Amino acid sequence: MIIPRKHVVGNSRRRYRAVVQQLLSAHQLLVGPRGQRFSPGALLIDDDRITAVGTLAEVEQRAAPDAHRLDHPQATILPGLVNGHVHLGFDSGADPAAALRASTDEELLAAMGQRARLHLAAGVTTIRDLGDRDGLITELRRSVERGEVAGPRIRAACAPLTPPGGHCSFLGGEVSGPEQIRSRVRDNARRGADVIKVMANGGQTSPDGPRMTDAQFTPHELSLIVEQAHALGLPVAVHAYTSEVIAAAVEVGVDTVEHCTFMGPDGAVDLRDSVAATMAARDIAASPALPSQWRAMWDKLGPERSQRIAERLRWLRDHGVPLLFGSDAGVPVSHHGDPVSTLELYEHIGVPPEQILELATTASARGLGLAAETGALRPGLAADVVVVDGDPLVDLQKLREPALVLSAGRAFPDGRPSHL
Repeated sequence: MIIPRKHVVGNSRRRYRAVVQQLLSAHQLLVGPRGQRFSPGALLIDDDRITAVGTLAEVEQRAAPDAHRLDHPQATILPGLVNGHVHLGFDSGADPAAALRASTDEELLAAMGQRARLHLAAGVTTIRDLGDRDGLITELRRSVERGEVAGPRIRAACAPLTPPGGHCSFLGGEVSGPEQIRSRVRDNARRGADVIKVMANGGQTSPDGPRMTDAQFTPHELSLIVEQAHALGLPVAVHAYTSEVIAAAVEVGVDTVEHCTFMGPDGAVDLRDSVAATMAARDIAASPALPSQWRAMWDKLGPERSQRIAERLRWLRDHGVPLLFGSDAGVPVSHHGDPVSTLELYEHIGVPPEQILELATTASARGLGLAAETGALRPGLAADVVVVDGDPLVDLQKLREPALVLSAGRAFPDGRPSHL
């Protein structure tokens, strides 16, 4: 149904604004993107929702006479990108932990807002932030939802669970024992967390803490975290490098495995077919969280270790494990607002552009439980839209400079309807 132009509505992402109908057309529209295509294609937007998608002639028949029209005859319309692993609290500098510690809450929140806008400017309309200080991310999310600042849709983890002195303990999520685990999960839920993050291995962001191959929680503790989170309706994302920890996390029913490197205790590759098969059967997604500066990282690692990373990605795909797109933006080797550089890695290992775009949109939205909200261009979904000159199915670099980004129907950078 066409909504009258002057009707005023309220919704969860924008508070009380006049509905303006927009008609976008382009040489090509990618619905999925591996799904249906229309050429020339168009979509109709009423307020923050897509109301019609199809050929230009079909959509024109649905449009109101005064609909604002934006034609891009040499361009492609596709869904907004979804980055499932970022850290807005980290500055991508040499020591993001030190920079975070030195910032007041006010300073950190302002910086997080600036980094969120970098993602949106690059065509990323949904992010999942997997660890910030004491849940500041929920304040930023509220500002975006109220329309006070421009930013992507935010799924928040708040402070990740970690043992005393453990990986990323400076974020405020230290727990010891069952009661503190239960309390932290409940506290994150009260703060507005969309997902519970648990640091099951050590990591490089905490150089004085446990190593990447060190387990930080027992299988029983992981089971308790999953039980508590699922009882509150929240998924669990586990930071896991080693095969033993990945196997334990999968066994207790986590929802996503971040990094998912399958390392042995000595750091060597320890791929386990049975664990990958279980992940595929239970729809447990792997989020490799590959950095934007992966080429420099691979040069440092050397060709043999780099090849093993590529082989692991192919192995996960061959086993049917669902993959999520994520860049770990904020760590020293991954910049905010540079999704294309991470996507280039998949191109480097031979993944076709069509499947890369699917990973960065529809597949990741589905893996984050957002398929009913975003990730595709279909009536009823949020108007999270990117327009790029040329054809990204032929040249992935076309994604680097979007001609238009709409987040819930509002154009970046000013957050107003695209014609104002």
